[in-house]
Amino acid sequence: MMSSSSDECGNYRNNDEAAASSSQNKYKGIRRRKWGKWVSEIRVPGTPERLWLGSYATPEAAAVAHDVAFYCLRGNSSPKNLNFPLVLPAGARVGMSPRSVQKAASDAGLAIDARLSDGKSSQRRSGEEYLDISVEDYL
Repeated sequence: MMSSSSDECGNYRNNDEAAASSSQNKYKGIRRRKWGKWVSEIRVPGTPERLWLGSYATPEAAAVAHDVAFYCLRGNSSPKNLNFPLVLPAGARVGMSPRSVQKAASDAGLAIDARLSDGKSSQRRSGEEYLDISVEDYL
């Protein structure tokens, strides 16, 4: 038997759907594809254009890509909108072209994916879970 709950507007939804959407909303600017990959894109300020940031194996990698792009496009005006405000690469700067922003964000996300996939293999050996991200991972 499936259970359901209602939100403050009285809309009913399956608890499984609620759990799935809450896990997807852990980080800003990302979403999960049906087949399990995590993707990120961001709107370019002042235009209707969206900038594709890539597809990643982990939500953390997609979130870092979003953070890099957000910072490069909008600056440090709103650090509360970043997923990891203390972890931005040294090369991330305001005023980059959208193409440069896309490359920097993609490189950062791929570096995190690589780092986390290495961590998962060592995690299986040690039995501990960790997320060790540093600025050098982006460069």
